Amino acid sequence: MLKTDKPRRGYWCECWTQDLANPTERPALHASFDAYSAHQADRWVAVALRTITPALSPDASQEAWTWLCEGRLKARAALLRRQPYTVTITHTNTRITWTIRPVTFLPLAHRQGTVLPACTEDFKPLPPA
Repeated sequence: MLKTDKPRRGYWCECWTQDLANPTERPALHASFDAYSAHQADRWVAVALRTITPALSPDASQEAWTWLCEGRLKARAALLRRQPYTVTITHTNTRITWTIRPVTFLPLAHRQGTVLPACTEDFKPLPPA
């Protein structure tokens, strides 16, 4: 039996960090979130910023509060126009970036009541390298 829900518009949100002192190091993904409204998406970033602000350097804290007081309105407007939005602050040698992108979430099929092909029983995952 397939789930018959229709695709749903939303936003894919991510939080990345990058060590600026080590330019060869790749950015690291720390969190992701699926939001179903512009409000929910920008609120995810706002809650994260409010949570970490006390631990930030004075300059980074000012960047955070500037976005919370002024930039959040611009973010919401962009998201309502289905445009991506990025928030970046720099704390000492770490760049923290939140990205919000409009997406369409597709419904997934579930396996309840479905007979899978016999080959699924033969699948053996590869051992760890």
